[in-house]
Amino acid sequence: MSDNKPTNSSLEDGAVWDHKWGYADTKFVVNPDKTVSLTGNRYSLCGYRMKHFLPYIESMLQVKLDLDDIKQENTHPIVPASFTNENFYAAVKNEFKEDQYSFDDKERLVHSHGQTSADEVYKVLYSSIPRVVDMVYYCQSEKDAQSIISLAKEHDVCLVPYGGGTSVSNALQLPSNETRMIVSVDMLRMNNVEWIDKENLLACVQAGITGKRLEELLAKEGFMSGHEPDSIEFSTLGGWIATNASGMKKNRYGNIEQIVQNLTMITPEGTLEQLDTMPRMSMGMQPQHLLLGNEGNIGLITKAVIKIHKLPQVKKYGSIVFPDFDSGVKFLYKLTHEGLPPSSIRLVDNVQFRFGLALKPEPKYFASILDKIKKFYLLKIKKFDPLKLAATTLVMEGTAIEVSHQEKSAYSIAKQFGGIPGGAENGRRGYLLTYCIAYIRDFLSGFHIIGETFETSVPWNKIKNVCQAVSEMVEKKHREFHLPAKSYISYRITQTYHTGVCIYFMYGFYTKGISSPEMIFSKIEHELRQTILNNGGSISHHHGVGKLRKGFMKGTMSPASIRMLKHLKQATDPNNIFGIQNNIFTDQ
Repeated sequence: MSDNKPTNSSLEDGAVWDHKWGYADTKFVVNPDKTVSLTGNRYSLCGYRMKHFLPYIESMLQVKLDLDDIKQENTHPIVPASFTNENFYAAVKNEFKEDQYSFDDKERLVHSHGQTSADEVYKVLYSSIPRVVDMVYYCQSEKDAQSIISLAKEHDVCLVPYGGGTSVSNALQLPSNETRMIVSVDMLRMNNVEWIDKENLLACVQAGITGKRLEELLAKEGFMSGHEPDSIEFSTLGGWIATNASGMKKNRYGNIEQIVQNLTMITPEGTLEQLDTMPRMSMGMQPQHLLLGNEGNIGLITKAVIKIHKLPQVKKYGSIVFPDFDSGVKFLYKLTHEGLPPSSIRLVDNVQFRFGLALKPEPKYFASILDKIKKFYLLKIKKFDPLKLAATTLVMEGTAIEVSHQEKSAYSIAKQFGGIPGGAENGRRGYLLTYCIAYIRDFLSGFHIIGETFETSVPWNKIKNVCQAVSEMVEKKHREFHLPAKSYISYRITQTYHTGVCIYFMYGFYTKGISSPEMIFSKIEHELRQTILNNGGSISHHHGVGKLRKGFMKGTMSPASIRMLKHLKQATDPNNIFGIQNNIFTDQ
């Protein structure tokens, strides 16, 4: 099997890896001098050698990596034979063009998983997944969506919506008890902006468009959506709606529930949508609100009307270094409630702060002198502990006056909590680093390291409890499973709200000599999620539930709420054509 997807599934600006994350021209590599480089030229980390990358990993995990001992990926992944509903297949051949459906093993496997590390990517790369879709269908229009659903209903075929394949909640993992033919409905060809209302600042956008393409098309007309998740290059508008997504710039542009003004979903029992798009309506219960976070259980999202914004006149990065994480949290609290928060502000703990330093290039002569002066000032004059300090990255957008006010507000409040400006370039690098985290995951897996990120939302007064409890549970589970060396755990705050924050955790461990490490990882991740819930955190902030967290749903909503949602499913999809079984819909 080759590394790249064929034209059917490739994105507009380049082929992507079959099963790993991202573009096929981009990966981390070890150089002969044991430095690390990122190939290609797509990201700020590309084009130089990272001297401290591997020493940082070895220090954090307390292992010595054998750079010649590479975990071998499957060269010929096992793909079960396709099960074909012959009557359905005959109808598909009769109604659609030949390039709109595929039984190719490679395409089928690619469309049978998301990007969840242990339960999906790791298994595809190093073992196998038990169930693979039987056919891939490429939807090109709303009429196509209606037709494929009609045929699936007529012939009792299971449909699974597929966007960018970036899910990290096992949402694309196929149900083991599904006996019908399963067809993946790839929406990536529905990737256009249908219209732009420049006066009312609205755009009608097809659901299969990626975030990157959406912003490129809007920018040609002088606009932007502002929704910028970590996965913006690959995730789709339909996927954002299906998972109730959040973006890094939500302070200025809102989360997906504030951005979407109307949406269209095709179900086996008809089309769900509002007939008019208004700024706000008091029309009783609005069904479209129930479609946010549907996770593929109800139907196919084909388009949405979204808010758009004029491109900002000014965009400016910044960073602030704090003596410790708690000081940074106090700063975020005051900035959120009394200041002018920028478009994006994120606080990283000391572990991630040091990782950011490890990924920097070696400074040139004058830059190295400047770095030494800054280091002297921080550590000798300000007495910051290098093993405690934390940092924020800021992105400020708007008019020149708005950006000036945001900047003054942030740095003035930061000073009250011991914060020291860290420079625009550090802010830019720190912000853009997020696009490379999944590439790092895939790189390290080859050296017997399994890792993943997971997130939650917590009230302000629970931040310390949740972070401390998760860190302690990691150490406890490390001992219980007799894992080698030391586990990696770190955290950052990525979004702030009036009542709390989103916390992102990074977790991993060294797997050499461990049998079935992916199973151990899944068990520990489950325990960590329970720990989060026990200490006041949520089931998820924006990744969703899928199948990864479905066991926690009974503790998340009341029995009557669950019954109501199941009745909605029964009303829109009585034959369970959309049988992916995510969230509470596991007993259909």
